[in-house]
This record gives sequence, C-alpha cells and structure tokens, in this order.
Amino acid sequence: MSSEQAQILPKLDKYNLGKTVGLISDTHIPARARNIPKEVFKTFENADFIVHAGDLVQLSVIDELEQLAPVLAVYGNMDGPEVSGALSKLNSFKIFDWKIGVAHDPGGLFGMKKMRDIAKQNGFDVLVYGHTHNSNIKWEGKTLFINPGSPTNPIPSFVTKPTVALLRVTKEKITPSIIQV
Repeated sequence: MSSEQAQILPKLDKYNLGKTVGLISDTHIPARARNIPKEVFKTFENADFIVHAGDLVQLSVIDELEQLAPVLAVYGNMDGPEVSGALSKLNSFKIFDWKIGVAHDPGGLFGMKKMRDIAKQNGFDVLVYGHTHNSNIKWEGKTLFINPGSPTNPIPSFVTKPTVALLRVTKEKITPSIIQV
C-alpha cells in the first residue's frame, strides 16, 4: 500500500464507513462507586458518540464521558431533581438512516410489550435501555433492544460482571457487543 493510500483509508473509514457508539447505564456515581471505572474509558476511547441510559446520579458523569465523545443521556429513577431537570426521559438520535432511542426504564422487567410499543411509536431501529443493571442484546425482527448493564453495580453481583456495550454502525448494519469492564 502506498503512503498516499494509507492516508486516505483512515479518513474513509472514520467518515464514511462506520461509527462506534459507546453504551453505558446505571453508573450511580458516587452512590455505588466513586468514579467511572478506567476500563470504561479504555473501551470508549475510539467511540464517536456515547449514550448513557440513566441513573447517573450526578451530572458530572456526562462531563467525564464528554472528554471522549459527545454524550446523549436520559434520566433514570435514581436521578434527583438536578439530573432529571436537565435530561429527558426519552431521547433519540440518528446515525446514517438508523434511529437510535434511549430510555432508562421502558418496562423491560415486565416483558417486551411496552418496549416494542416505544420502539414502534417512535420509529426506533434500536432501543437502548438500562434499569436492570443486567446486560442484554435482543433482536426482534429488524429492531435491536440493548441494555449495556452497569459498569459499577451489576445485579446480581455474585453472577453478573460489570459491563458496558458498543454499537458498530454502518449504512448497512448495526453490530452490538457487550464488553466486560
């Protein structure tokens, strides 16, 4: 490969071929952990965007994550007035033609019906959620439901490991992965 080609390929990949979205939820800083684990920053170091699916507890969590990439966050049930007043309950963004929604607790503990309804009503291709502290990837048809788990407080902690997730997004497809931290 010529040096001219080597300079062009990274630009093509970064701007045209794909984006990486870091997914995180239920950090509960400082209630259940003092800081976001260093492994999260290593995992998200090449992220183009970061999504936080609620229960931040402190808005400073967004400031820390924004050192790596722009952050879209929603509030969760453990977030006080400062956080819930600054963030919405449901939010979304688009990458290429994919619409990615985020909600803290879309009713996943009681089955998929409410989650399906939220995704359908809002035209989401992906619904990122939290609340359970348990990572999960579920495809229903062409719709992805993904919970990154918790990097600071997995439940049950004696079985579940701390996790975050990554979405690799291209014009053609979305590839989810759960990452232990």
